[in-house]
Order: sequence, then C-alpha cells, then structure tokens
Amino acid sequence: MSLSASLPTAAPVRPSAPTATELLDFVRRIAADSELVASLPLDPGGRTWLRLEGPGGSEAWLIAWPPGTGTGWHDHGGSRGAFATASGTLKEDSLAARLPTEGWKTLELADGIDRSRRMAPGDSRSFGAHHVHQVLNESADEHAVSVHTYYPPLPLMRRYSRSGPLLRLEQIELPGEWE
Repeated sequence: MSLSASLPTAAPVRPSAPTATELLDFVRRIAADSELVASLPLDPGGRTWLRLEGPGGSEAWLIAWPPGTGTGWHDHGGSRGAFATASGTLKEDSLAARLPTEGWKTLELADGIDRSRRMAPGDSRSFGAHHVHQVLNESADEHAVSVHTYYPPLPLMRRYSRSGPLLRLEQIELPGEWE
C-alpha cells in the first residue's frame, strides 16, 4: 500500500457565507459606482436590470425603476440580503413581524407592524431571511436605480397581495421566472 493511498483526502474548501456587513458594503460600493449605474439602460415602460456577481457567492442585481413602478409585496424565499439606492428615491414598505413560510394562504396582520422608509441616493439597509416588503418608485417623472444582493442566491420568491390588514399568498416564483 502506498503512503498516498492511506492518507484521507481533504474536503473541498468552500468560501464562507458573506456577512450582513459584507453584503451591505457591496451594495454601497456598487451604488457609488456612477459609471456602472449610468450604464444601465432606462426604459420608461418597465424595470431594467443587470445581474452582478455578489460577494461570497451571493446573487446581486442593479435595477432601474421607471416612475410609478414597484415590486408588490414579496419575500426572498429565506435569503437574507441588502440593498442601496444609487439614484432617485425609493420607498420601502415592510412588515416588522416574522411570518410563517408555510401552511397559510391569508393572514390578518396585527396593528403596529407596518414600517415605511424613504431611501435617497446613498441610503442602504440589510435585512434578514424572513423579510417581507415592497419597494416603490413613487416619483412621477424620475427613474430610480438600486443595488440588491441576496445570500444564498434566491431559491424562490413568494408574492403577496395586501388589502388593509389582510395579507394573502398569491404566487411562488422560482429562479428564472423573474429574470
């Protein structure tokens, strides 16, 4: 028996998952890259985007938002992430509650869990794996551009409708269905 045959083989080295700080630093750096932000085509009829390589194997997007567009209520399928506004102003509405991910179609939300923030150029935030929100460009005449990153890369997105305190699961999208 040879010596090399008796030695155990090393497991492949995998990069560690990016931290919330690394995700936030990434979106801030990309949002400040005026040349990259300016290279994104602006379409008055719909959002445009560019997929980027995020830190540590994360999924990242540079997204242009025409006036009056938004995402609708959604989550990120258990991924955590960060986003930053590069130009224009975005509004984020979110829920300050951890929702169950399975076993329901309609939930009645308690009073006091709604959060709203305006995100001007340079503003950024990170979020956890159970974040439910919508992002809106409420401007009547100005595009907005933002940078988003998710880890692990999005396994799915749940889409919700909202009527007052009622949140209803409407659709589950898989990768490729939102690209």
